[in-house]
Amino acid sequence: MNDVSIWCDYINLLRFFGKDVHNAKYVCPADLKAEHDRYVKKKKEWLERKKSEIARKKAFEDEKRYKEMKANFFGVQFTDGIIQVRVLESVDEIRREGDILHHCVYTNEYHLKPDSLILSASVNGQKVETVELSISKLQVLQCRGACNQNTEYHARIIELVNKNIRLIQQRKAA
Repeated sequence: MNDVSIWCDYINLLRFFGKDVHNAKYVCPADLKAEHDRYVKKKKEWLERKKSEIARKKAFEDEKRYKEMKANFFGVQFTDGIIQVRVLESVDEIRREGDILHHCVYTNEYHLKPDSLILSASVNGQKVETVELSISKLQVLQCRGACNQNTEYHARIIELVNKNIRLIQQRKAA
């Protein structure tokens, strides 16, 4: 193999992993391409682990921040007999809500906005829409079902939230 750039990349990978680049065992492998590819795979795995570690740390910090900002509202829930609405009480609940309903409530970090309170509306235990409420204005900012579509319950959910806004207002004052 006459491609020097592969060898240079390989040497950089060796340095990254703290290998002795003065040792012929590493610097002159019998199969440069195979060793290069092995170290590329090893570095990709290392980067994925690092990325996961960073994501876990961020999730921990986000959870702590979320609880500091929104704990007063935890436990708020209400129903009209068909629709149940409740405040989501953890970042993981919000992530799952976004995954189930295929919308961006988690990825766009609405839960970290100081003025946003995130509620979940369900019918028969099935999530139907997610509600973002302005804490300062005590009004619904958005209400989204699966793939950001309105459901047959959309207007009724907003009406139910508005009828129970006093519960949020009481917690806000506390």
